[in-house]
Amino acid sequence: MKKKSTSQSAFFNLRVLIAAVFCLGALAVALFAQTKSANPTQQSNRSVGAQDAPGTQTPDVVRLMGPVIQNNDLRSLPYVAPNTEIEEKRLTRYPHPEIPSPTNQSAYPRFETLVKQITPPTPTMPAPLLTFDGMNSSQSGCMCLPPDTDGDVGPNHYVQSVNSSIKIFDKNGNPLNGPNGTTYNSFFLTLVGTPCSGLNNGDGFVFYDHQADRWVVSDFAFPGTLPGSGPFYQCVGVSQTGDPVSGGWFLYAIQHDPANPTWIGDYPKLAMWNSGGSPAQNAYYLTVNLFNGVTLGFQGVRVFALDRASMLTGGAANTIAFNITPAGLGDSYSLVPAGFRTGTPPPAGRDEFLISVDSPATGGVTLTQVHGWKFHVDFGAPGNSTLGLGVNHTPNANVTVAGFVDAFTTSTLLVPQNGTTVKLDTLGDKIMTPLVYQNRSGTESLWASQTVILNYPNGPTAVRWYQMNVAGGNFPATPVQQQSWTNGNDGLWRWMPSIAVDQNGNMAIGYSTSSATQEPSIRYAGRLASDPLNNLGQGEAVMTAGGGHQTHSSGRWGDYSMLTIDPADNLSFWHTNEYYPVTSSASWFTRIGKFRFPAASPTPTPTPTATATATATATPIATATATATATATATATATATPTATATATATPTATVPPTPTAAPTPGAPRALNATNVAATSFTANWSTVSGATSYRLDVSTSNSFGTYVQPYQDLDVGNVTSVSVTGLTPSTFYYYRLRAHNGNGSGLNSNVIKVKTKNH
Repeated sequence: MKKKSTSQSAFFNLRVLIAAVFCLGALAVALFAQTKSANPTQQSNRSVGAQDAPGTQTPDVVRLMGPVIQNNDLRSLPYVAPNTEIEEKRLTRYPHPEIPSPTNQSAYPRFETLVKQITPPTPTMPAPLLTFDGMNSSQSGCMCLPPDTDGDVGPNHYVQSVNSSIKIFDKNGNPLNGPNGTTYNSFFLTLVGTPCSGLNNGDGFVFYDHQADRWVVSDFAFPGTLPGSGPFYQCVGVSQTGDPVSGGWFLYAIQHDPANPTWIGDYPKLAMWNSGGSPAQNAYYLTVNLFNGVTLGFQGVRVFALDRASMLTGGAANTIAFNITPAGLGDSYSLVPAGFRTGTPPPAGRDEFLISVDSPATGGVTLTQVHGWKFHVDFGAPGNSTLGLGVNHTPNANVTVAGFVDAFTTSTLLVPQNGTTVKLDTLGDKIMTPLVYQNRSGTESLWASQTVILNYPNGPTAVRWYQMNVAGGNFPATPVQQQSWTNGNDGLWRWMPSIAVDQNGNMAIGYSTSSATQEPSIRYAGRLASDPLNNLGQGEAVMTAGGGHQTHSSGRWGDYSMLTIDPADNLSFWHTNEYYPVTSSASWFTRIGKFRFPAASPTPTPTPTATATATATATPIATATATATATATATATATATPTATATATATPTATVPPTPTAAPTPGAPRALNATNVAATSFTANWSTVSGATSYRLDVSTSNSFGTYVQPYQDLDVGNVTSVSVTGLTPSTFYYYRLRAHNGNGSGLNSNVIKVKTKNH
């Protein structure tokens, strides 16, 4: 829970007093830390394949409240204002003061002067294709800091979340649910009987489920303020269709820890995991940091698996959850679950991955490990579920990495700004969201990022990133590659990163930048899959240059940003982050931007085949070599792979036209409700997709499509928008989905439609 009211209130002096008390407490903890036994998460790397056997741990199995079915267009919901008077201390693994010590400020100007003498590398990172403003402080209505900027992109929409609200855009940046979006209080209003109905309090999160063409939004809710006794709930909405504005939602709620109702789950993070269609591992994963709401003392981390298959159909759903106590965490917290967007889904039965880094009681500690957990979930037999090792759920493995220092000293308010002594919060003691899983040609890898501090305690901060191969579902001893990114030591402070990887294995990171001479801005950097290891070889680009800075004394900034891949092409990156167009105390703005690596990078599909007129120059998709003789005309067919150079032999004329770029596979269609439902048949319906030449239909009696109703398995039904499905059994539930198809192959699956045949 990182939200603070920007209004001055009677709570302010109390907050300072609490911070002072925690400062003294931190000194006591530090002394204790010197005498305590070895940290559980600092042991030597365990057997990387280790995982507790099914039935050896006892999970909490709790029914989600709901669903409440919300069929209204979001634009028609009554406006319920967000909560505005919230004064909270930022909750961390160990308490840290919120106001930085002035003794940590003096060395920076001399350091910046030195690094500016170094010529930065020439960037080749592509410029933004599009940027537009997202929500701002005035529109949010919560008068809070920070915005908790988050968002994701689907085939037709971009959905952004801030502390109070969601705002939905088309992919040209036009708002679709009003200029101020939809408050969480409005969105979850019908979850009556829970704090989700009118008592939402921030840390919003949104992501797109590309396999089901659904959206998931979430925030937490509780009555009163902190410190307080709660009860504390997580509110979750799953869209009924791919249309987040008018397609309807299924709404759920879950208490953070029913056995400890005064414990709050802070800093929630979610991800989708569906390993090879395995029902047991088909889940939305949620992690929270647990604090006693009354004392604000740290209690551990809670990890949930939410029954995705049931939630997609609006069914009753359970959660399977474990608490990891401080004994199992050591100095770490803020576990991040892995999710995926591009590449092949995880193999069948692959356990979910989670990682964290340590957040010691004091700054300046050189750390050398990333901690990894595996979460084995079985909704059919919940007792078989396990998380980590042993009764304390300690990590399955500790990955040895190059040494780094978390981005805090006695405080996390470290980042300087132009024209003010107010410094900004780094959140530099955790892995940032998302943790990206990718499976390319059988090579499974995790990609992660965090903020570290260099030249401790003087800075600047840098973006640390990792690629860790997880062959066979096991964590490695060391990463494949890693780097603390400084753009050639140019003196800028970089922090608040978010990482993503496109279909070709090209990686990018979006983040914030600032310095004593530059306003806080939004930038991004990246690398091609073919670049040398351990470097963002394509350099850095500016997404949005800030025109001002934040003067509010809290220093709160971002809490997170988000970078995701567009499922329409699996190549375009979309980033959202915070900035200030003019200097202000707390009137923040957010920006949304899109960029993409040049098309000359490896091809977007594994084995495309394109037929084109020959040319002697390289095509945008693949490198082609032409051999020319005489003065005749011909065409050449080139088969390209992501890692190979295609050679085409042709006899061109003296004037050779340019080679056209093969069209990508089409986007996902939107499946529509069935019509003409009878005892043994119904009509399946769907929307058209640009570039499609036909559609492929699947029909199953299972929403996971583990089996099919023949002949409706990848059945080519032609270039139509409806088809009669026959030969069915009366009074039976059926599910159908579509894929659009053209000469380059099939696109992504549509959403799934459920239909029940009549009795007779």
